[in-house]
Amino acid sequence: MQSFKDSFIEYLQIEKNASPLTVKHYGRDIEEFYEFLTSEHLTMEQCDYSVIRAFLTRQYEAQYSRKTISRKVSSLRSFFRYLEREQFMKQNPFINVSLPKAEAPIPNFFYEEELERLFKVSDLNTPLGQRNQALLEILYGTGIRVSECVKLKLEDLDFSLGTALVYGKGRKERYVPFGQFASEALLRYIEDGRESLAAKRKDQTKYVFLNARGGPLTADGIRLVLNKMVQNASLTIDIHPHKLRHSFATHLLNEGADLRSVQELLGHEHLSSTQIYTHVTKDRLRNVYMNSHPRANKR
Repeated sequence: MQSFKDSFIEYLQIEKNASPLTVKHYGRDIEEFYEFLTSEHLTMEQCDYSVIRAFLTRQYEAQYSRKTISRKVSSLRSFFRYLEREQFMKQNPFINVSLPKAEAPIPNFFYEEELERLFKVSDLNTPLGQRNQALLEILYGTGIRVSECVKLKLEDLDFSLGTALVYGKGRKERYVPFGQFASEALLRYIEDGRESLAAKRKDQTKYVFLNARGGPLTADGIRLVLNKMVQNASLTIDIHPHKLRHSFATHLLNEGADLRSVQELLGHEHLSSTQIYTHVTKDRLRNVYMNSHPRANKR
């Protein structure tokens, strides 16, 4: 089993360009399923639809979310598909197992008033304040993922065109535009604050966002920065980098952007991933009603 798993992990890393987090989850899911088979005194060759049903029943009894169970099924289906392709197994027992219907919660996003308060908390006279402002502007102004943000390098920014070259999931590249506010914040930071931070280290780095010691800012570092900004803005809300991505997509669609364009900007492979943002705010609904319904207003 261990050799099968190791071979599959190597396939994910080399052929599929899977992210480290994806590889970690796949490996854990495979190990959990093997532990289940062992507890039931079963081998992989004995795995059939009834065995999989028993495994899924145990998952539901453990009160895993449908999203988590769906990921596990997807992981194991890919694993057995690989074993079948390599002729380690005759058939994939997961081929006819349907994925649990996933919940479709409305993504959390910032209202524009909340964002305005966040944009005013940074001290633009300090290196870290300039960095934080540029970080906030680029995350909200482009909708990029935090994993994409930490990989941004100076040569990826084109200020003449107002675009950034972003390296997304599966090493896919895309250009995303950024506006005037982000451009001004980035230039201020790069020409001033970043120079001060970079001087704290002998080995220079080309990554755009640096920490207080002059090294590359990590994803966890970005989360800490954003949480501190929320505290300074006296906002009683939860924040995570993805919430800025949600806000980017929501605000674009609420202002009339088409779904395909937003899909390209977000770097989604499938349109279904973008469709979760087609919700509209109560304010937007009211404005549409007041401006469109014949009996909403006296003309």
